[in-house]
Amino acid sequence: MAQCDKAPEPATIAANAARVSTFDERFPSTQFGDRFPSPAEGFQLHSPADFAPRAAQERPVRTQMASLEPQASASQARRDELTTLVSMKSSAFPYFGNNPASDTPFLDVSNGERRGHRSLSGRVYWQDQTYNDSRVLVHVPENFDVRKPGVIVVFFHGNGATLERDVRDRQLVPRQISDSGVNAVLLAPQLAVDAADSSAGKFWRPDGFKRFMDEAAVNLARLTGDGSATEAFARMPIVIVGYSGGFLPAAFSLDTGGVTDRIRGVVLLDAVYGQLDKFAGWIARNRSGFFVSSYTHATARHDRELISMLRDKGIAVSEDIDHPLRPGSVVFVETPEGVTHRDYVTSAWTRDPIRDVLTKMAAAEPPIRIAAGRPSSANR
Repeated sequence: MAQCDKAPEPATIAANAARVSTFDERFPSTQFGDRFPSPAEGFQLHSPADFAPRAAQERPVRTQMASLEPQASASQARRDELTTLVSMKSSAFPYFGNNPASDTPFLDVSNGERRGHRSLSGRVYWQDQTYNDSRVLVHVPENFDVRKPGVIVVFFHGNGATLERDVRDRQLVPRQISDSGVNAVLLAPQLAVDAADSSAGKFWRPDGFKRFMDEAAVNLARLTGDGSATEAFARMPIVIVGYSGGFLPAAFSLDTGGVTDRIRGVVLLDAVYGQLDKFAGWIARNRSGFFVSSYTHATARHDRELISMLRDKGIAVSEDIDHPLRPGSVVFVETPEGVTHRDYVTSAWTRDPIRDVLTKMAAAEPPIRIAAGRPSSANR
């Protein structure tokens, strides 16, 4: 789906028997600092000021909630907003395993020593170009305070995307996090690079999402300058946002990811292309969190099927998102004609839907439970 303007291909994808000789070659060491592209890479660069939160007069009116809203005092030292790229061993790629749906190699094409994956359309994507980027976009708003209750937003992007050009610059996901005012940080792993492919990579593996969140806790603590904050980040509740082809890593993270006790909310943005049983199962097992699916005609059939599955389980479903997101909220919103799939992350039922969800979560009474227990390896 070039530029995310078509439905992603079904994920009957598979993984490769090829191995790299050493662990360090397969998984590069963690790197910090900006990894944004040069002007020669062909898309517009921005200065740090472009990604600052909107001016106060442009910010949405927010309902105050002590447990989530940033509450820095005038005397508290302000930290600069941080938006950077970090290489993580547990991110989706590189991946040398199998697709659990077929138990066949993912990298199933070879050309000399080069390995690739053949999609259902017959197109070959090469591992060194499409499945070799272990970077994660990390965003920490300037007012984020790890000492206060907060939330980690994990964003799974759609097909035909890169972190810089799409997630950061076009979809403005970091800015939406800052503009919400919620005490939140962002993690957005690079999936298949600029390809019509929804593969989940390491998120297919049991406990793969837990390994990702455990490594992220260490990185977040180091990036925020407080190495002692690792345990706080390792307990922090999670909201998963999946857009378009991001449905597949989202579904496996919910089903076998290993940290469902920390997930307080799921937001699908025109993303119900399959795995309905996994989404329905998570909703049925987790009645203290919230679930939102907003959709165009592209996914309407699957969304309506999921609504029917939930109602058969006796779970109430709302089609109105104009209220705070309370514990147990299950909301489906069909957006009107004229709302495009490609622009859905910035314009769905409202402008900046990720910001809107976070503010509605913060406004809920009773609030979404955001205090997590000690880290657990069990998938509950």
